[in-house]
Amino acid sequence: MKIQNIFVSIACAAMLTGCSEDFLKNTPQGSLNDGLMNSPAAIDLLVNAAYAGLSGLTNEQGDPTFRPTSNWWYGEVRADNAYKGGGGEGDVLNLDQIEKFENMADNGDMDGKWFNLYSQISRCQSALRVLNEATVEDVPERASRIAEMKVLRAHFYFELVRFFNKVPYMDENLPVTEYVNVPNDEFTRDQHLSRIAAELLEAAESLPVRQAEVGRINRNIALAYAAKVKLYQAYEQDPQTHAVVNINKTLLNEVVQLIDRVEGCDLLPDFQYLDLVEYDNSVESVFEIQYSMNDGSDAAGRINWSNQLCSPGGNSPYGGDGFFVPSQDLINAYQTDENGLPVFDYQSLPDYAVVEFLDDEHQNLLNTEPNVDPRLDFVVGRPTITWKTWTERPCQSWVRDRGVYGHNCQKRFLVSPESSHISFLGCHGLSDLNWRIIRYADLLLYKAEALIELGDLEPARQLINRVRERAMNSQYVKDFNDPSKYAANYKIGLYPQAGWTQEYARQALRTEMRLEKALEGERFFDLVRWGIAKEVMTNYLQAEQDNRIYYKGKTFDAGREYFPIPVAQYNFSLGRYTQNPGYPAFK
Repeated sequence: MKIQNIFVSIACAAMLTGCSEDFLKNTPQGSLNDGLMNSPAAIDLLVNAAYAGLSGLTNEQGDPTFRPTSNWWYGEVRADNAYKGGGGEGDVLNLDQIEKFENMADNGDMDGKWFNLYSQISRCQSALRVLNEATVEDVPERASRIAEMKVLRAHFYFELVRFFNKVPYMDENLPVTEYVNVPNDEFTRDQHLSRIAAELLEAAESLPVRQAEVGRINRNIALAYAAKVKLYQAYEQDPQTHAVVNINKTLLNEVVQLIDRVEGCDLLPDFQYLDLVEYDNSVESVFEIQYSMNDGSDAAGRINWSNQLCSPGGNSPYGGDGFFVPSQDLINAYQTDENGLPVFDYQSLPDYAVVEFLDDEHQNLLNTEPNVDPRLDFVVGRPTITWKTWTERPCQSWVRDRGVYGHNCQKRFLVSPESSHISFLGCHGLSDLNWRIIRYADLLLYKAEALIELGDLEPARQLINRVRERAMNSQYVKDFNDPSKYAANYKIGLYPQAGWTQEYARQALRTEMRLEKALEGERFFDLVRWGIAKEVMTNYLQAEQDNRIYYKGKTFDAGREYFPIPVAQYNFSLGRYTQNPGYPAFK
């Protein structure tokens, strides 16, 4: 395995992007020499380079396809929401190991994820070093730019902590030559999260509520992200077993207060607007990665290469690689009862909408009588069901290896095949659809979660119902052959006051988080935060063994809630790093 240093210097501005029409589409003007790198004139270039790091596609990070910023590998395939997909079990073995919980310290793509996150931090550090030496006369927006870089750095460190737990911390004041001497167990998870939240709140004080350039970090982002970090921190974990040993009520109160300070956000009126480029940077957007097409850059433009593997394959118009396949368990979880409420014990029921495969052109769905949440067909592409606004044919035989992964494909984060925002140049049907790191629905559910644990149940019920009401009022998917009918028995209701106990509310919140946020890269991290990863994944593997034979004999071991520290990084540290609990110690 190639040993990579965790930090690299920014040698050129060849991959600079930003966050608005002009900010995003600046054409690179050449390389940065040492003199320019240390001058105020370099600040715009360095700040833009740090924003560009969000995409994962930079000169030092390389192709993000196998270390996606969208976290579909780590938050969904590692959880109960998705299978790996693709051309069979042997297609991208490192991801196959992650799905089967066989991932160890020598997984090269996990080393790549570590490397990329520290590369992104390095870009923030480079900008901060120059900003710290600049004056207001040199840079009138100095305070805001420093705050922006600190929020970006906080985001990357937060990702590192929830991925790897034991990570080294360096700021812009530490000489690069000292990085090798920094241990990865100097700070606990709680200390890391506390520092990250504090830096976000400090940054918020220097940021405007709105920036002149869309996409720049603003106060709402800092406050919302601080709330998310404090929510994670509130679930205090045993450092060895990672079991939740206490829920900190003081931190939960702070989560509620911070979310209440976020201004001017709301839900989009239709859930499906989330996958339309026209609604990028909309009222529901809090923090999102900016993408673009036809912007003067090479090939397809600055599109979301993190999802390159994810567009449907087989007979689909995307001609994609067909990875990231929704699990049958996720599909089953969208079933609702006679009141339109989730069926919490759905795993005791027969599989919903089982595919009877006759041939590529002829498939039937069996057991379609139960009610389902309409979000099922916003999130999952199912055979015979209408696909977005595509009128030529329904989703049918769009999975490459149906014998291994079934017949359903993921529908989120893709624009319809006839859209002008889609590109087939050097990719498989990707687009310039932005990627939302935090959206307003997240904040409503985070606040509801905090309120439930605080025992303030009625406001939490209203927040959850607000998210469900948006799904209820969205335009349901129509039957492909008879558009006067819906494609399924859609029924979604609101939670009543009766029976709304804390335990029931907790289950409702966790279910709502899954259904609303399915495939957004957050599921596994939610399970770890709640301390239920072992329980949920054990039930999932048992429920899925008849559908996915490769799950037979697989187990999720408690204590492995975090990824192993990559052996390449242990080598870089000259043996200073320690391994996470649950994995063989370094020797």
